[in-house]
Amino acid sequence: MIAFIIRRLVQSALVMLAVGFIAFMMSNYVGDPVANIGGTDLPAAAREELRKTLGLDDPMPIRFARFVGNAVQGKFGLSYRTTEPVAKMIVDRLPATLELSLVAALMALALGIPMGVFTGLYPHHWASRFMLTISLIGISLPTFLIGILLILVFAVMLGWLPSFGRGEVIRIGGWSTGLLTVSGLKAIILPAFTLGLFQMTLIMRLVRSEMLEVLRTDYIKFARARGLSNRAVHFGHALKNTLVPVITITGLQLGAIIAFAIITETVFSWPGMGLLFLQSVQFADIPVMACYLVLIGFLFVMINMIVDMLYFVVDPRLRTGGHK
Repeated sequence: MIAFIIRRLVQSALVMLAVGFIAFMMSNYVGDPVANIGGTDLPAAAREELRKTLGLDDPMPIRFARFVGNAVQGKFGLSYRTTEPVAKMIVDRLPATLELSLVAALMALALGIPMGVFTGLYPHHWASRFMLTISLIGISLPTFLIGILLILVFAVMLGWLPSFGRGEVIRIGGWSTGLLTVSGLKAIILPAFTLGLFQMTLIMRLVRSEMLEVLRTDYIKFARARGLSNRAVHFGHALKNTLVPVITITGLQLGAIIAFAIITETVFSWPGMGLLFLQSVQFADIPVMACYLVLIGFLFVMINMIVDMLYFVVDPRLRTGGHK
């Protein structure tokens, strides 16, 4: 177990170095940082002085080492657009994105797993066919169209839910949350469902296919022959053995939800990192884009680490040395 963790930590560090190098190249070689900061009308002497101040005259290995050191400390410079510290801008938007992503993931799990189990146990039931039809809609329609349709129905026509914004938020220390207010809870329903719909259909279909495959295995037949109840067979044996691929997909999809919440945040004007990143792209705000890239890479690495650790909980073969 310890050797496994050490190996994963080394792999994660190498991945983060690669992501950091991409962000470093973006910060230093996409456009001219001096022109972005000082403008094109800056005198030549002032430009040279600014280059020395920024350390742009140093060799690339030194600049990359400095970039990594600053990134570890959470220092990514100033925004070209607002001149605010980039780290502060990201930290201010981080709670909104994480809150939206976690609610969307929990919604996908809470709906996707039971639907997958039901359609796997009763594949010919009319409700199973209805769920599979709905899942095709969730997979086929693009996210922005789903969001627009939900806004049209529930915000414009029915007037039940707000169409934009995060609602009223409460600050708890350095964290802001809308889950403790009525308007915040109403505001998160539509964007969370929009963001989690594809993940829900993916989880449902994965659980269904795994359940159908597991129910045909010999040990399930042996469990039935021992006289175990259907509940014990379905949930104590069959469902438990479908959790490994479900955990894998769920972990990867959680990272994807955080990374690709840009469209949902744009449709609903959700004040998260995705909307900030899109605004940064429009204004070529390279430091914000680089910081966003590093943070998303870090979140992906951490989520994969947690998924790998969960393997040891649900799969006894790994605890007995069955892994490579």
